[in-house]
Amino acid sequence: MFRRWTMAIATIVLSLVLIACHAATNQPTANSTPSKKAAERVVTLTSLSSDIVYQLNKSKLVGITGSKLFDKDARFQGITQVSKGQAPPNLEKIVALKPDLVVGNKDFHAQVLAKFKDLGIATLATKIDKWDDLTDITKQLAQAISADPAPLLKRYQTFLGKSVSKAPSTLVLVSRQPILAPNKNSWAGDLLSKFGAKNVVADLQSQSPTGGYVTLSAEKILQANPDVLLVVDTEQTNAEQFKSEPFWNKLKATQNKQVYVFDYYGLVNPGSIDKIEEACTRLREILSAKAKV
Repeated sequence: MFRRWTMAIATIVLSLVLIACHAATNQPTANSTPSKKAAERVVTLTSLSSDIVYQLNKSKLVGITGSKLFDKDARFQGITQVSKGQAPPNLEKIVALKPDLVVGNKDFHAQVLAKFKDLGIATLATKIDKWDDLTDITKQLAQAISADPAPLLKRYQTFLGKSVSKAPSTLVLVSRQPILAPNKNSWAGDLLSKFGAKNVVADLQSQSPTGGYVTLSAEKILQANPDVLLVVDTEQTNAEQFKSEPFWNKLKATQNKQVYVFDYYGLVNPGSIDKIEEACTRLREILSAKAKV
């Protein structure tokens, strides 16, 4: 009898030990998930992602978008261009590069990125509407190619400096027909807020097909009457064209000669890291000077 009890207890104990061992073996640990293999061959379909990947690890960049920002940039000479201007990316050329990661814009390249997914090629969709998006995308790209983002992130912080106290009321004009201005939900609008600028259309709701931008009438502009006007120079619009508008000479900014022309890249489209730095430097100088007046 005693022997049977002993054997029964031993069997139960052994069963519990086996169950415990099995559970421990299958319990997930911090290091149990294998890390994803770092991308070695990257194709980028936006100028900014091209620049970021190049600065993180230039040896990983095998294909880039064609951009006037890079036409005279020696760093990108010799790297295959897979697209140019508004033309769609050349899929055959990209596939021939044998990429293991294709990076594109979430909106513009949605269909293209979907095709690469179908081919089993990893993709990363990017969209930059605010400053935090820049840091997030840099971290994502660094992780994808196993690079250290810290130097770039540290450099970004030098672009901002301290926000300006008593910054002037500001309006950015990016288009004339129709007149468009960025609210707080755009890259330009968020950049203005980083310097403490009082964007006069920051809280206006967008009724424009372009997200983050509002359509303005002459009456609205006169009502806002900003201290500073920033006019974005694009292929379709320049500051000279605005001078023919009836409201132009009635504004404080024009009367006080506080009109500044900005490049499209950097302020509206981030474009490249150098262009972002250039836009930030000009914003800081203009807003700081005006705040002292």
